[in-house]
Amino acid sequence: MDFSTPPLSNYTPVCYSINNPPFNYTSPVASKYFSSVFTALGLTSNLIAFIALLKSFRRTQSRSRSFFLIFLGGLVVTDFMGLLVTGSIVISFHLTGFDWRKLDPNCHFCNFMGMSMVFYGLCPLLLGAAMAVERFMGINRPFARSTSMPKCRTVSMVLMVWLIAGCISLLPLTGVGSYHMQIPGSWCFFNISAEGNDMAFSLLFSLVGLTSIAVSFLLNTVSVVTLIKVCCGQDRTQRRRDHEVEMLIQLILIMVIASICWCPLLIHTLMCVVTGERVGTETVLFCIRLATCNQIFDPWIYIMCKVSRLRSLSHKLCYPEAGSKSDTYCYGYASQPGTRSWTRGYTSCFAGQYLRESTPVSTCIGTPS
Repeated sequence: MDFSTPPLSNYTPVCYSINNPPFNYTSPVASKYFSSVFTALGLTSNLIAFIALLKSFRRTQSRSRSFFLIFLGGLVVTDFMGLLVTGSIVISFHLTGFDWRKLDPNCHFCNFMGMSMVFYGLCPLLLGAAMAVERFMGINRPFARSTSMPKCRTVSMVLMVWLIAGCISLLPLTGVGSYHMQIPGSWCFFNISAEGNDMAFSLLFSLVGLTSIAVSFLLNTVSVVTLIKVCCGQDRTQRRRDHEVEMLIQLILIMVIASICWCPLLIHTLMCVVTGERVGTETVLFCIRLATCNQIFDPWIYIMCKVSRLRSLSHKLCYPEAGSKSDTYCYGYASQPGTRSWTRGYTSCFAGQYLRESTPVSTCIGTPS
């Protein structure tokens, strides 16, 4: 029996063992124009959103809003870098048509792209869950959170999310799962399979993503119920949180878009592992394109919220009578001395008999960002 090492020409690296380039595959979903437009649009959108966030962070005097802006900044930076890294590789392949086997015979480049796909895919989902936790604490336990949580701790939470996603993306290099070339040969991703270590990593990826979405949904629901009780309940004239409503609306939009974009891929991965079904090339490509849309839509949530002034909209929805009455005073604006005390990070209004007898100074438009 010959135990000698096989010749190098007959050796197939792990990343090419399932799908071996070059491929003769054409599809509109895999078009180079599709990739170029998505990447350019996403990079531009995230850059605009980052500039707007930076200006808002410098102007804001609200402690709770500064926490939220740090998380949003981390999300925008993550989406921007994800599109820059993965998009540059995909577009380079479409423009040059390079041979992966010659360029990357040892799968280092393919492993890097697979890690990038997993890392930049999980980060927005984990950041969404972390933002939901922060808003839940800010709305339900505002004073305990605002007095004990410095900004550096919020930055540490963002870094912790990146660390967790990075550790998960490194698991295939340790033998838990494996990164493989994917059709049409422009990208690499982990092998979705119901066998061995590939099954373990496929389950981990899908469950981490779905759990993050579930946590976001649960905590955001509780926060919405709390704000409805505060804003539209019997005590609505005693406590107002316009900026809390605005941030929660943005967070809910982030959660909804993440669910729409990522659930098809996460559920498809989970179903393939549980049922042992064969992974369809067209299905995976469509799910990946849909997941990429999340990195494009995320920055526009904040951009459109700034343009449409959701703070004023939420004020009109919860307090339709306040726009016609001039007997309301807000924290952060001029008001009758002795009628209130200002609390950093919150917007509150009082509209009582005493104030009706006074001359109004300003209308309730919330805390400036």
